[in-house]
Amino acid sequence: MKKRILRTRLCDMLGIEFPIVLAGMGSRGKATPPALVAAVSEAGGLGVLGGAGMPAEDLRAAIRQARALTNKPIGVDLLLPATLAEAPPSRAAVRAELRKKFPEHVAFVRALMAQHHLPDAEVAHDFVLSRSVGEGHQKTPQEEQVQVVMEEDVQVFASGLGDPSWVVPMARKKGMKVMGLVGTVGNARRQIKAGVDIVIATGYESGGHTGKIATFPLIPQVVDAVAPVPVLAGGGIGDGRGVAAALSLGAVGVWVGTAFLVSDECAIPDEHKGQLVNGGSADFEIGRIFSGKTMRGYRNEIIRAWEKSGLDPLPMPYQKILMDDFNEAAATAGRWDLHSNPAGQVAGLLKQRRPARVIFDELVDGAIASIEELKRGITAV
Repeated sequence: MKKRILRTRLCDMLGIEFPIVLAGMGSRGKATPPALVAAVSEAGGLGVLGGAGMPAEDLRAAIRQARALTNKPIGVDLLLPATLAEAPPSRAAVRAELRKKFPEHVAFVRALMAQHHLPDAEVAHDFVLSRSVGEGHQKTPQEEQVQVVMEEDVQVFASGLGDPSWVVPMARKKGMKVMGLVGTVGNARRQIKAGVDIVIATGYESGGHTGKIATFPLIPQVVDAVAPVPVLAGGGIGDGRGVAAALSLGAVGVWVGTAFLVSDECAIPDEHKGQLVNGGSADFEIGRIFSGKTMRGYRNEIIRAWEKSGLDPLPMPYQKILMDDFNEAAATAGRWDLHSNPAGQVAGLLKQRRPARVIFDELVDGAIASIEELKRGITAV
């Protein structure tokens, strides 16, 4: 069989065979568990573990589990928010403030729980997003996470939100590459100023926290703005045609998330995978209901109820902690139809669940076929 070749300078930078990177999605380790991270790396791409919301020692355990499954390069994606509402450093204290300052929001969520017969439940760990760099000797949860990444066998650090400038010197010392996610040209320039090695430009179509500019206009603008720093393209890429399109726009590779949510190795609930393969692109909308920041996900009954309530979502971390506990109650009851399901518009392309290796190989083969078809079908002089 002829050896497949789909190679850009990203492959040399990261020590991988194909320029395809698994987006490090959150959901407390379920969206990108160690088995999925390892599967993508073993297939020739870069598997990235989504560590958002994971306490430091849980993150360490997940990294080691991935490392036990592959000796190829892996990455970790964390959130490093530079701007957040002032909030206490523990979930218990934030819950107390919610009851004191936002009783109407708390009462609304309690009413939703009663309506759907959900049990009382709270997230057990005390991880609370705070500004990325702490004061004095007290480390923020994100600083504790970053310390773990620096201590473990990780080759790439991705900043899914915020300013990674304080991480870059540590990564340089370790020989680790740093990526920064952006949704605008302005953010891309800030990431360059922070010192990242690779910019990930993610369009409006993407799942989870996202911006307002679509992938097609965003990618070439960011490529031009940050050259010669390489750019990965994310948002709306679910098959080989999307990979080829991203490369034609000047990206050196792709950042793919939603397409891998329906993989066998992904640990999100089966009901959520069903929403992805049975839903259309229009079923995945942007809102602030589940985190307090704009996030695309499946539009379920809870989102519709919030929209009818007349209540504005609270800023992060208040809204996130309020709805994290709601999600915990829904999960405890097995009501995944009420639980958040972050995913992108490319879900409309997904028709079946498959092993990650099959998904990955089809991305590679489809990209090669699309490029060859362009050569045959277009005459350019």
